[in-house]
Amino acid sequence: MTEEGRKALDLFWTFAKIGLFTFGGGYAMIPLIQREAAETKHWVSDRDILDIVAVAESTPGPIAINAATFIGKRVAGFRGAVCATCGVVLPSFLIIMLISAVLQAFREFPAVRYAFLGIRAGVLALILKALYTLFRQCRKDWFSWAVMGFALAGAAFLRVNVILIIAVCGCGGVAYTLACGRRK
Repeated sequence: MTEEGRKALDLFWTFAKIGLFTFGGGYAMIPLIQREAAETKHWVSDRDILDIVAVAESTPGPIAINAATFIGKRVAGFRGAVCATCGVVLPSFLIIMLISAVLQAFREFPAVRYAFLGIRAGVLALILKALYTLFRQCRKDWFSWAVMGFALAGAAFLRVNVILIIAVCGCGGVAYTLACGRRK
């Protein structure tokens, strides 16, 4: 097997493990992706993870799948992108197929209801961990705080379409960077 083939297989198994053991969607996967891709495998840096999350969030599709595809492409080219994407998707697909077959029969059992309550609490903790990790790595100047406040107010309180918020924040970031570049 070629070196690229070995890397692609490693990408598949790494992202399959992430997909298998993470409940709650893409945001809950971010801490695991960061730990595996940056800290354990050293495929990307912690700074790259922040950029990957920003790009994955602003492109169509689920954030974890976009992040897996991007990391896979960077590590092992097209084959790596396909393997990482399949790895992160396959466990969820198989689990959903299994659960849908049996959930209707067991949905009203108290143990099942309590398990889902516990899973929700765990997912919230993972999302908060991802928020904390991303916050630590972001610039903390007046512009960053203003953009964060604008995005939070628009999404949470004013119910502005998230796509519009992302576009405005992106344009604002470009304008700010260009303005700061002229001053230097």
